Amino acid sequence: MTRRLTVYDLKSLKGRRKWLQLHVDTPAEAAAAVACDIAILSCEPDHNLEAIRAMAPHAFVSVGMPHGAVASPDEAVRLGFAIMRRGADAVYCSHSPRFIEAMAAEGIPVTGHVGLVPNLATWTNFRAIGKTAEEALRVLRAVKDLENAGAACVEVEVVPVRLADHITSATPMITMGMGCGSACDTQYLFSSDVLGTHSGHYPRHSRRYADFIALEAELQSKRIAAFRAFAGEVADGSYPAAEHRVDMDDAAFDRLLTLSQSL
Repeated sequence: MTRRLTVYDLKSLKGRRKWLQLHVDTPAEAAAAVACDIAILSCEPDHNLEAIRAMAPHAFVSVGMPHGAVASPDEAVRLGFAIMRRGADAVYCSHSPRFIEAMAAEGIPVTGHVGLVPNLATWTNFRAIGKTAEEALRVLRAVKDLENAGAACVEVEVVPVRLADHITSATPMITMGMGCGSACDTQYLFSSDVLGTHSGHYPRHSRRYADFIALEAELQSKRIAAFRAFAGEVADGSYPAAEHRVDMDDAAFDRLLTLSQSL
């Protein structure tokens, strides 16, 4: 697409197109996603946001509102507008529906979250959510609450595929699926899991397509080797050599000494 994706575009194609989605951490990752025609991104509202926006001018970017950053619907509206001004197309919010409703009433597209919500995992632990009928009903109720609040999108994380498929068919919201098979409107992963950038836990639904930990270790060893060589040459006097210096001829230096007497 030669212009930025909108909520209208996504809703118009709901049920007719599956979208790729990545959570990116850097402008380089955003540029790589664009090169692969990945049109939906998410990111944090940190110092990289504007550069990510610049690298992905036509992507739909959902930007996180840090959980606990606001304490009232009015504060949510204020921060939501601030995030939109920085380049977001939607504001991810894991706060209650009353915060989402306030932003939606002002025309701010909001991405809600159901299933395994990491910010609320003290109530569920980190596990699949909705495997029993009763728990699945609670997920459906949460979806309906977000829908009634006016959310444009909903992240559906680690729920059974049949439940995710039911949600996607039943709601007008764009469902962003992570750990839900291929049932949702988007297939969503974090770039850190795709690239293998960390040594911590990788969720069951993730897949590593690269090993950036090993690449970074190799780069670090090369940094250390280069710095050690630099330090060694300074110590033995081989750096800086003649070709690294700028010299001044004798006449110019003698004139400098004469002129400097007036200082």
